[in-house]
Amino acid sequence: MPAGADAAGRAVRDPAGPAPYGPGGRDPHAVPLRLHHDPAAGVLVVTAGRTAVARYVYRPDTPAEESPKPYFHPLRTLSGAPLGVHRPWDHRWHTGLQFTWSHLSGDNFWGGPTFDPAAPGDGYVWRRNHGRQVHRGFERCDTAGAGVGFRERLDWIAARGERWIDESRTVRCHGVDAHRGLWVLDFGTALTNVRGAPLHFGSPTTRGRPGAGYTGLFWRGPRAWTGAPVVAADGSAGDAVMGSQAPWAAVSGEHDALDGGATVLAYAGTSSAPAPIRWFARSAEYAALNPSPAFDTEIVLAAGGTLRLAHRFVFVDKRTEPAELAVLAAEFAPPPGL
Repeated sequence: MPAGADAAGRAVRDPAGPAPYGPGGRDPHAVPLRLHHDPAAGVLVVTAGRTAVARYVYRPDTPAEESPKPYFHPLRTLSGAPLGVHRPWDHRWHTGLQFTWSHLSGDNFWGGPTFDPAAPGDGYVWRRNHGRQVHRGFERCDTAGAGVGFRERLDWIAARGERWIDESRTVRCHGVDAHRGLWVLDFGTALTNVRGAPLHFGSPTTRGRPGAGYTGLFWRGPRAWTGAPVVAADGSAGDAVMGSQAPWAAVSGEHDALDGGATVLAYAGTSSAPAPIRWFARSAEYAALNPSPAFDTEIVLAAGGTLRLAHRFVFVDKRTEPAELAVLAAEFAPPPGL
């Protein structure tokens, strides 16, 4: 039975938080992090104390039209409350926390229909242009300590079977604080163009659709968080966060079934490309945070070139008011390049 779940597999908030360990009891340094690997299932699981806070599926059983790619689901707070949704009915290709690209030299590594300004209606059309990410192996796995994580190699395979990208992906989970109920996930990637020709990294907005610059590291929030408040470091809130270049953005929502709520704080991070990182953020339709590296500016990566990105997410086991959030965001602000 996974941590944070009952015998029927339903999410259960543990009122005591992570299990106390050692003479410090609830001391944050006494909460052990572990990384568990199930190669047969193609899954890594991160536990903090007795709670499984993250499950990384690196060999997914995903339909081709949803552009197979690794993903984190479920994500949980330290007490086991859910922090995402997998394959929601409105966008089956949303898979918790995922890293991928919506427009890449004419191919769709995001999943679902492709935006084309020449298409009728809303401009979205289904095409046989879906790429996929393929796990090649782990270069390292840090399985215990104050921080756990891995370095993974992946191939990005285009719709016609060509290998376009050699990716080195690094994930680190750390910063567990049982007193405040939070933990941190750092994500870094190096995307090397092995196509033999330039690669064009874009989004629906670079193709002409305003306010739809989704691409890159994308978090889809729980269904219960629809309409939850979104705020950013520059003071913008709600719809005004869309397209902002604020250094961080956050969503705080209430849980279904479980009492209380939680907060997801995300940092824009860094990119080696000249294009600015802007926020794709939603709440009214569904909760989502995405520091987009190509929101409204296309990135052209020369053959043999490497695009480097680094981002940070902080998961907090309660709703956080704006004043407290600003202090928290300053405390956990990542160093350049993580």
